[in-house]
Amino acid sequence: QVQLVESGGGSVQSGGSLRLSCSASEFNFGFYAMKWVRQAPGKALEWVASVGNSGDNTPYADNVKGRFTISRDNAKSMLYLQMEDLKPEDTARYFCAIAQERVPKSQGTQVTVSA
Repeated sequence: QVQLVESGGGSVQSGGSLRLSCSASEFNFGFYAMKWVRQAPGKALEWVASVGNSGDNTPYADNVKGRFTISRDNAKSMLYLQMEDLKPEDTARYFCAIAQERVPKSQGTQVTVSA
């Protein structure tokens, strides 16, 4: 069964940075494209970024492009999201998931950005 555990969330001020990590296990991580999604209170799940199985092909949502960077380390079965210049509207619970999964099955990590 797929196991994904996110970490690295926290509370920062506007303009700050955070690096989210996602540890993957119980599946062949290197075979799958992965993604980060987020959900703010009272809002729908929002796709943030994806990465191909070899680390190439990294599309981003328009509202994070230029500020967020997705990456992966297949040798360590790790997925990352480097977030720079954070804004209050980035406040959400962030989840990592296999790209084709519609609904994340992990716990996520909370990111709170204050003005």
